[in-house]
Amino acid sequence: MSAARIGADETLELRLKALRLPSLLAHYLSLAERAASEGWSYVRYLAELVTLEANERADRRITRLLKDAKLPREKTVATLELNRYEPPLRGQIRQLLRGEFLAGATNVCLIGRPGTGKSHVMAAIARALIEKNHPVLFISVSALVEKLLDAKRNLRLARELKRLDGFECLALDDIGYVQHDRAEMEVLFALLAERYERKSVMITSNLVFSKWDQIFKDPMTTAAAIDRVVHHAVVLEFTGQSLRAEAAAQRAARAKQDPSHTESS
Repeated sequence: MSAARIGADETLELRLKALRLPSLLAHYLSLAERAASEGWSYVRYLAELVTLEANERADRRITRLLKDAKLPREKTVATLELNRYEPPLRGQIRQLLRGEFLAGATNVCLIGRPGTGKSHVMAAIARALIEKNHPVLFISVSALVEKLLDAKRNLRLARELKRLDGFECLALDDIGYVQHDRAEMEVLFALLAERYERKSVMITSNLVFSKWDQIFKDPMTTAAAIDRVVHHAVVLEFTGQSLRAEAAAQRAARAKQDPSHTESS
């Protein structure tokens, strides 16, 4: 290979790095060899390179979004057993998996007894949104409130709310488990008010709305919070037996049939 050819290649690679086109940098030579052997036109070669860059860039973005989302790994669409749910609820879940509710800043409220699959469904919807290129954060309400309180103490609550605004959807798990004092109530309400009619929120709760005064304490704040959450919302009601209790009963039955069966088997 001539010195001029080597210099041209080095210049091209430097420019591809500067333009942040890693896929073009990684594949332009091998694809050029294929183009030459198969008689591609210059336009075909360029189109193949650009398509490769676009596809790999999309894959990298999905990987980054999944990392940022902090989703529970085991709670996916693939592991979601939709047939466990009644047809109306099943239909609601399938519709939400399409992700169209984000366009109208619609919220999703998943209400029901512990163990009925609320968190799993919310995580599955969140993953489906990410696969459609939407930034999502999955976080427990207790952890979120702790972050907001810390931000408020350090005079950066506005900055933290702005950071959270970068997520098209917040998936807030277990609001019913948190018994807020006034400071906690205020930062949570500030978040809900900030996103109202702008960005979507998904919330799981073991408490029906009539009992949310246990969370927000103050009746007026409770009413205002419910209004902001429910005004534009899809409400999913989870009934029936706890899936965790059902799984435990099945394990117990297997252990009874086979005494050598253990939890780890």
